[in-house]
Amino acid sequence: MTFLDPVNVADGKVDANLILQLYDRLDTAVWIFDFDHKRYLWANRKTLEITEADSLEELQSRDLGADMSPAVEQRLRQYQQDFCKGDVSFSEIWTLYPKGKPKVLQIEMSGVQLRDGRMALLCEGREHHEQQPETLRSAEALLHTTVMIALFSKDGSPLYRNTASRASCITLETRFPDQFVREEDVKDIFDLVEQERTLKFVAHVKTSLGFKWHELTIRACHDAVSGQPAYLVSEIDVTELHETKERAQYLASHDTLTGLSNRTFLQERLTHILNTADTKNQTATLYLFDLDDFKLVNDSLGHAAGDVLLQLVAEELKAIAGPEDVVARLGGDEFLICHLEKPGSVDPDWFGRSLLRSFAKPQVLEGKRRQVGLSIGYAHYPDDGRDIDQLMRHADLALYQAKSDPSAKCVRFRDRMRRLRDEHRAIKKDLERALQKNEFILYYQPIACTRTDKVVSGEALLRWQHPERGMVGPDDFIKIAEDAGLIDEIGTWVAEEVAHLQHRLHNLQYAVPLALNVSPRQLSDSSFLSLMQSLPLATGCDPSDISLEITESVILGDIPNARETLTALKHCGYQIVIDDFGTGYSNLAYLHNYPIDGIKIDRMFMEDIGTGGEIVKLILSLANALGAGVVAEGVETIEQRSWLSQNGCNRYQGYLYSRPVPEERFLSMLETQSQIAAM
Repeated sequence: MTFLDPVNVADGKVDANLILQLYDRLDTAVWIFDFDHKRYLWANRKTLEITEADSLEELQSRDLGADMSPAVEQRLRQYQQDFCKGDVSFSEIWTLYPKGKPKVLQIEMSGVQLRDGRMALLCEGREHHEQQPETLRSAEALLHTTVMIALFSKDGSPLYRNTASRASCITLETRFPDQFVREEDVKDIFDLVEQERTLKFVAHVKTSLGFKWHELTIRACHDAVSGQPAYLVSEIDVTELHETKERAQYLASHDTLTGLSNRTFLQERLTHILNTADTKNQTATLYLFDLDDFKLVNDSLGHAAGDVLLQLVAEELKAIAGPEDVVARLGGDEFLICHLEKPGSVDPDWFGRSLLRSFAKPQVLEGKRRQVGLSIGYAHYPDDGRDIDQLMRHADLALYQAKSDPSAKCVRFRDRMRRLRDEHRAIKKDLERALQKNEFILYYQPIACTRTDKVVSGEALLRWQHPERGMVGPDDFIKIAEDAGLIDEIGTWVAEEVAHLQHRLHNLQYAVPLALNVSPRQLSDSSFLSLMQSLPLATGCDPSDISLEITESVILGDIPNARETLTALKHCGYQIVIDDFGTGYSNLAYLHNYPIDGIKIDRMFMEDIGTGGEIVKLILSLANALGAGVVAEGVETIEQRSWLSQNGCNRYQGYLYSRPVPEERFLSMLETQSQIAAM
C-alpha cells in the first residue's frame, strides 16, 4: 500500500494529505520497513529527524542490509514470520545508528500487509531517555548473543525471548514444559527451582531445527513489568558435546564394525542378565561361537569381504536374540549370545540348535551365495558355572570341542573337556617341536589295478613319530595343526618329500605316479601355488606324475578363486583329483567347470556294492562323461574288487591290497613287482 492514494474517510472530508500532515505532527516516530528489501517504505517527520534524513526520498534510498548484523537480520525474519501467523505486536528497546550515531528507541512493532501481499513492519518509536550504559549494552547483548534467554511465567507461558531463544523455539507460543522430549525431564522442575533458586541440567529438547541437547540454567525471579514471580531460563546448545560424549561411551562399549556390545562392556551386561536370571528363576545360557573357515574368506576374498560377512552375521544374531538377551562380538569371528530361558522349559538347549538352523541358508557375499557354518559351545547358569569368568571358560571349552568334532556343531560343556583342552595344547606345543626336529614321516598306500592287481600309483599319507606317544595318525593332529596355523608349513614339507620321491621313482624307472592331499587352507594361500610351481626345478620331479587330491568343498564355492588356482596348477602339469567323492554333493555342473583329471569314490559307497551298486554305477557314469579316471577307496573284499572290475572301475585302494606302508616298504613292493614282471 502507499499513503498517497486517496482514501474515503469521514464521508470524504478527510483526505490522504491531511492524514500525512497528522502523522507529521506526532512526536512519535512512525515508519514502515520492508523486510525483504531492508529499506524504509515510508516515514513521518519525526522519523526523518531521528534518522537525520534530508528527505523521505533520501531515507528510502538507504540500504539498511549493507551493514546489518546476522542477529538483527534473524530477529527481523522472526517478526515477519510471527506477523504472518497472527495479529501480534512486540515492544523492545533498539539502538539505531543513523549516520553512525547511536539512537536508543523504545519501539512498538506490528505487522502491516502491503498491496502486493507481502508483510511489512510498522514501527512506532519513542526516544528512550533512561539511557544507562549498562541497560543499553545488556539490550544489545541480548539481541546478538547465541545464548538462548527467555522469561516464563509460573505456569510456563513465555513472557520474553531473545533472538536466539526465538529462533530455537518451534512457535512463539511454545510453553516451557512443551519443549522437552521426555516428560520426566520437566516433571516437578519448577518446585525444585523454588527450593534451590537456581537449577542447571542437560535435557533433550524440541527445537525449530529438530531434537537437540541443551544445557539449561533456571533461576527464580520476578517479571520486571508485572512484578509477578517468573523464571529466567538460559540455554546453551551442547548437542555436539553431548553426542561426542555419547559416541565416546558407545565406542568404548560397542564393536565399531557390527554395532554389537564388545568385550569391555560385556562384564557389566552379563552381570545384569545373571542377576535377572536369579530374580526370575530363569536359566541363563552362554553361547560362544565362531564362523567355520573365516580365515579362508579373509585370505581369499580380502578383509573387506570378511568385514561384510561379520556384519551379515551380526544382523542375523540381532534378529534371533530375545529382548533381554545379550549379543556381543568378542573379536575376530568370535561372537557371544547370553540367552534367558523361562522356567519350566522342557528343552533349554533348543536355542543353540535354532542358531544353527538360522545359518543353514547361504549368505550373499561378493555377489555369490556362500554357506556360513557355525561352531557353538555353550554353558548353562548356574549348573555349568556360578560366575561369568567360569561360564566363559567352560563355554570356550565346549566351542573348542565343537570345532574339533565336525559331527557335533553345537556342544554343551562337560568336565572331560578340560582334559581334552589340556591335551590339545600339549599337542600344539609338540607339533611346533616336531617341525623343528623333523618328526614327521610319510607312509604310502598303494593304488592297484582291479584286473591285474598290480600297483599303478601311490598316495602319500602323513604320520607323526611322537617321541612318547609313538606313531600318531593325521586324524589326531591335522585339525590342531590347522587351528594353530601350522598346516601350511607341514603341507610344504609333504609336497617337497613327495616331489623328491617321485624324482627317485623316475630314476629307478618305476612308472608309478604319486598323490598327495591338499587342504582347503593350503589352496587358499597364494604361497602354495608358488611352491608347487617351483618344485620341478627344485627337486627334478615330473608334475604330470603327481596328483593333488582336493575335497569337494573346494569346487562347491568354499574357496574363492579355486578354479583359477587349480587351472594354474594344471598348466604346471599336476593332475587334479577329487578325494572322497560323493560326500560333498557335487554335481556335473560344478565338475564340468573345473580341470578335473580323476575321482576317488568314498569308502562309504563300497557297502552299496552289496545291494547292487547303483550309486557307484552312477558315479562311474559321471566320471566317464567327464573323461576322468576313477579310484575306489576302502576296498576290503575280493567281491568288491571283482564287481568294480566288471563295472568299469580299473583302480582301487584299500586294505584288500595293502595298508599304508613306510616309504622303503613301498619301494620294496615296487621292486618286487618289477622283478616279477621281468620274469
